[in-house]
Amino acid sequence: MSIKPTGCELGVGLFTASYIIVFTAWFLSIGNYEFIIYVATMVALVLLVAISLRSAEFPPAMLWALSFWGLAHMAGGGLPVGDSVLYNLKLLPVVETERLFILKYDQLVHGYGFGITAWMLHHLLTRSFPSLRNTKTALVYPALASIGLGAVNEIIEFSAVLAVPDTNVGGYINTALDLCFNALGAVIAMTIVGLRRT
Repeated sequence: MSIKPTGCELGVGLFTASYIIVFTAWFLSIGNYEFIIYVATMVALVLLVAISLRSAEFPPAMLWALSFWGLAHMAGGGLPVGDSVLYNLKLLPVVETERLFILKYDQLVHGYGFGITAWMLHHLLTRSFPSLRNTKTALVYPALASIGLGAVNEIIEFSAVLAVPDTNVGGYINTALDLCFNALGAVIAMTIVGLRRT
């Protein structure tokens, strides 16, 4: 079996590597060492996807969706907007109180990212266990697993808070909102997958 990357895989890989290099250089130049932790995590995830390309056979759309999630994440922490960064940009005042604001760029990226994660997990589950295709199990388990990985992401953010002073991660409400949007994204993704199967 050939391990040579397809044109799509090579294109996604070069695109992803390019923005990782650019943003890593940017984070180092401005002394944003918090995001270097995220860069290291992302490099590990990219390598994990890369070594599983042949066995997993990810569809091109999924690879591009994963790459754009990474770009949105890097841009969120790296692009300045006013006195803050893109992650804190308020997009739409769905809910606005003294304690919270919905919808922000950060929340949108969380929903999108863990929706893509649920989609990827669904792909891996149904590829490994074809008998589960078109079952509720194939929809529920990836959603729950994606929500769990979202919690792991929050643990990584907590580690960044402990390791680097003056991070831009946010407090308890931000963490809770992140978890809610992770779950919302996962549920929406699996709802879309389920509707497409009917």
